[in-house]
Amino acid sequence: MATDTPQPPLAANPSWFTPKRLLVMFCIINLLNYVDRGAIASNGVNGSRQTCTKGGTCSSGSGIQGDFNLSNFEDGILSSAFMVGLLVSSPIFASLAKSVNPFRLIGVGLSVWTFATAGCGFSFNFWSITIFRMLVGVGEASFISLAAPFIDDNAPVAQKTAWLGAFYMCIPTGIAVGYVYGGLVGQFNWRIAFWGEAILMLPFAILGFVMKPLQLKGFSPAGSKKASTLQDGPEDQVSNVEDGELSTSEAADQNSKPFGTPCILFRLTVAWNASIFTRFWEDMKILLLDKVYVVNVLGYIAYNFVIGAYSYWGPKAGYNIYHMSNADIMFGGVTVVCGILGTLAGGFVLDLITSTISNAFKLLSFATLFGAIFCFTSFCFKSLYAFLALFSIGELLVFATQAPVNFVCLHTVKPSLRPLSMAMSTVSIHIFGDVPSSPLVGLIQDRINNWRVSALILTSILFLAAGIWFIGVFLHSEDKFNDDSNHPVPTVGKSDTTPLLEEKRTEEMA
Repeated sequence: MATDTPQPPLAANPSWFTPKRLLVMFCIINLLNYVDRGAIASNGVNGSRQTCTKGGTCSSGSGIQGDFNLSNFEDGILSSAFMVGLLVSSPIFASLAKSVNPFRLIGVGLSVWTFATAGCGFSFNFWSITIFRMLVGVGEASFISLAAPFIDDNAPVAQKTAWLGAFYMCIPTGIAVGYVYGGLVGQFNWRIAFWGEAILMLPFAILGFVMKPLQLKGFSPAGSKKASTLQDGPEDQVSNVEDGELSTSEAADQNSKPFGTPCILFRLTVAWNASIFTRFWEDMKILLLDKVYVVNVLGYIAYNFVIGAYSYWGPKAGYNIYHMSNADIMFGGVTVVCGILGTLAGGFVLDLITSTISNAFKLLSFATLFGAIFCFTSFCFKSLYAFLALFSIGELLVFATQAPVNFVCLHTVKPSLRPLSMAMSTVSIHIFGDVPSSPLVGLIQDRINNWRVSALILTSILFLAAGIWFIGVFLHSEDKFNDDSNHPVPTVGKSDTTPLLEEKRTEEMA
């Protein structure tokens, strides 16, 4: 086993930087990402547009909507503008991970995020804050697609999904904290909320540049000569340039032409860009032809379709069906508690029954099925207390899918494809899931004008998600965590413990 190989001393790495501290650091960053989402949502709920009477007397509005005099449509755009940057940039960052150190990419992304959130606080009209919200998505894209593979590399073998569960537990927690944070700070000035986020994220952005860059499993160190020997054609020339070397023929050609250097650099730049796109489409074909991956993402899309609409329409539906005076607090409280407990439980249960792809699909399908039954039944009761009890159990089961579904995304592909796998999963669940679900549910409600029926129609889609994931149980699956064959990028090592923080002695010699 790889773990039997003698390990070099850790003197080359910061003594304080351990796998558990890496997890804590990434959890804090993820928490801040979703605090920002909660804060902007809180402003949308608590902000109001200025109103004018027939006599011409106008009252000042509050929040972003009041300061910029936004319509409800424009205010709604702000809450989802970050999606544009996130969806466009996620595949780009995932592809760049093959030529740029992934840890440094996270540093770049967090720097963009810090700049963008601070910019939101300095914005002066609708278009300026919209652009900054898009840049927030760009910054988040680098972290979302690369953080999970780093955690997967460093987690102990018997606790991989538990660590992923801890990471994704920050999603409901962050949104809830952000909602409270945005509401409290917004009482003074909504701009302060964004400046506070930027200040909290700044140390992590700096750390991404000053700390020794970590390496993902399945990727060779940047500038490695070993990597360049495995490339051919244009990529070989690009690798040699990155190493500061040119072949003899290239050097002769450079000396024989007065403008040789610019021409060569231009040709190599074009060839490098072409190789990036070619490699991206080749990797995409691998993902799209992988039945296990496609089934997992399809189930995730159906699941996120429901969860996204729940988060947007849940409080309003609860208010109309059960006449809750504090529907947002009740739904928020249930979601936070069930989100934390359910996400952590899903990771621990999968580790307990042995974290394999087949077991992950079993947990996904059965947890979602029983969660759908409880959630569907809850809306059938007229009693508020019966609804809250059943809906809480349902959400607890539904949130248990977070760690297993991402475990499948990470382990059904080769290590070098994990960033792209996570990026395309994120893009898919948003484009086909929570982005269209809220307006579609609103359209249904406009037609039937019955929130109970609309909620039941929405919840029934969870049965579809359970059915799709159940198909995955019968598919032939192979855990490819240690599979790096037939791929042009050599791996760093196959240690099952801390491959990012402990370098192999053989690599140091090389």
